[in-house]
Amino acid sequence: MNATQLANNYWVAPQITIDDVAEAKAQGFKAIVCNRPDGESADQTPSADIQSAAEAAGLPFYMLPMNGPVFSADQAETLRTVLEQNDKVLGYCRSGNRSSILYRAAMGEA
Repeated sequence: MNATQLANNYWVAPQITIDDVAEAKAQGFKAIVCNRPDGESADQTPSADIQSAAEAAGLPFYMLPMNGPVFSADQAETLRTVLEQNDKVLGYCRSGNRSSILYRAAMGEA
């Protein structure tokens, strides 16, 4: 898993797999946030599979899909709440860009 740290408690990554969930748990992540809608590409691991693996590992999973850079105020607020409640959060999408955009919005930077 190739995650980039954006803040003390937030990292972003490109699309993760079920195996990456175990790695995230081992690295101390406390929650996973998906910003990628299902069905963008044929090789994409479905969010339900990632969610099942996350929940089995004891990690809360949040589905906040974004179409391109478009997000809602509710999504930004949900991410802000997740960050307030967890000291190490992993956000992912296709490249990590949408997860970065939503983070900036959640922090009032967008």
